[in-house]
Amino acid sequence: MSKTKEAPAPKVKKAAAANSKPTQDEIAFRAYQIYLERGATPGDPMQDWLRAESELAAPAKTKKPSPKSKVITFAA
Repeated sequence: MSKTKEAPAPKVKKAAAANSKPTQDEIAFRAYQIYLERGATPGDPMQDWLRAESELAAPAKTKKPSPKSKVITFAA
């Protein structure tokens, strides 16, 4: 009988944050933001939740860039 060594399983890198599923807290917060963007008027909470979930699960390249603050320096 000859024993053969099995090749070690390939190492799997941890998924990047952009590829991970959003948490319920993240989805709830985004759904609340959608509600506020609508002017805090009544709407369909389920539609807000589903929209938030799909936005957060979308690949990073399709998300809107976050606004960045500008640094202004003045000469003394």
